[in-house]
Amino acid sequence: MSSKILVIDDDTSFCVMLKTFLQKKGYDVTNAFNAKEAEEAIRNQIFDVVLTDIRLPDSDGIQILKYIKETSFKTQVVLMTGYTDIKTAVSAMKMGAYDYVGKPINPDEILHTIEQALKKRLEKPEQPVTEKKEKKETSSSDFAFVKGGSSTSNQLHEYISLVSPTNMSVLIIGDSGTGKEYIAHTIHTQSKRKDKPFIPVDCGAIPKELASSEFFGHIKGSFTGAINDKTGHFEAANGGTLFLDEVGNLSYEVQIQLLRALQERKVKPVGSNHEVKVDIRVIAATNEDLSEAVKRGDFREDLYHRLNEFCIQAPKLSERKQDIMVFAHHFLALANDDLEKNIEGFDDEVIELFMNYDWPGNLREMKNTIKRSVLLTKSNSVPIDVLPQEMRSAIEQENAIPYYSKENEESAIRSALEKAGFNKTKAAKLLNIDRKTLYNKLKLYSIDL
Repeated sequence: MSSKILVIDDDTSFCVMLKTFLQKKGYDVTNAFNAKEAEEAIRNQIFDVVLTDIRLPDSDGIQILKYIKETSFKTQVVLMTGYTDIKTAVSAMKMGAYDYVGKPINPDEILHTIEQALKKRLEKPEQPVTEKKEKKETSSSDFAFVKGGSSTSNQLHEYISLVSPTNMSVLIIGDSGTGKEYIAHTIHTQSKRKDKPFIPVDCGAIPKELASSEFFGHIKGSFTGAINDKTGHFEAANGGTLFLDEVGNLSYEVQIQLLRALQERKVKPVGSNHEVKVDIRVIAATNEDLSEAVKRGDFREDLYHRLNEFCIQAPKLSERKQDIMVFAHHFLALANDDLEKNIEGFDDEVIELFMNYDWPGNLREMKNTIKRSVLLTKSNSVPIDVLPQEMRSAIEQENAIPYYSKENEESAIRSALEKAGFNKTKAAKLLNIDRKTLYNKLKLYSIDL
């Protein structure tokens, strides 16, 4: 019997195209163009895999994920996302999504992801209780990064080692993808609270009207939709560490509630008359300058100082040049394991590109890039042509020789040769001329190599 797949996307042409493609591969595919149609389809039959866009006209992929987990726990959910929604997709994986794939969709990648999701479905137990236990036991793999050996990395881990044994609140500042949650988790695992819960909270994903319930919990019947008692993040982290990711996204009203809870170490679930004592350590992270947010009046100064007892700067990957290939080989090993491949390394051109690329998405971008490249690689070593075009274009543009005239042509040629390591083919590309023209110019200016 063919595996059943539900594809949900409000882009009708894309949705139908993907359905046709997957049907040709032998799958039984159903389309839905909004959340309402998707929920109706899920009520009527059980799907093995659901592919859903994160953004839908009447809901989003997160709500679809929650609905599926309530109705068919073994169904595997794969989110389709643009670059700006990757953080939401990562949060969804913590809620039970199998994986996410970036748009535009790569056919080989989506097929592989579906195959792996189907294998995972066969391994999944029937009851979510067991699944939660499994996830707890394996969650440390989410933080399987290497330390690095640069002076920047050494200083970072020195700070982590110093602050970990204390109960100080820590504020981690860094760009997206620099591994802020990894730093927070490392602090937790090196602390006296390591045997207690580590509860990560994406502050940017919490609606203002639900913040009290999310942080402090609620009792059944306290408001419309409160059909069961709920344990809030503070109580769930009792004895351990509460990690507030992107804390700068909290509304001003929620900041006031959070400050009170941190000061009094007590929380009152919504609808309850009783306060619950909590013993937690708070680690917060942000990719914005909170001190500037304080000056603008967007972030409470007293909360800022409460969170910022010790500050750690998560360095950009471009600031850790010495570590780039260390991380690259680590992510290569992870990708080989995940994709069941045995790629041995990287071509010299790839290493050169990695060392010169700016890595705006930092470690997360590198991990995703390498995983995609490993999937597409057919030889023993990752070649440059499987890397994303935008990476190659960025390097070409950065290295390109500016417009030159007849007067400065010789110096431009010499500069291009130096940049290309005296490789004539590369130098010709930098000058935007062909090799024959370059040879003629070399002869003209008596440039011997």
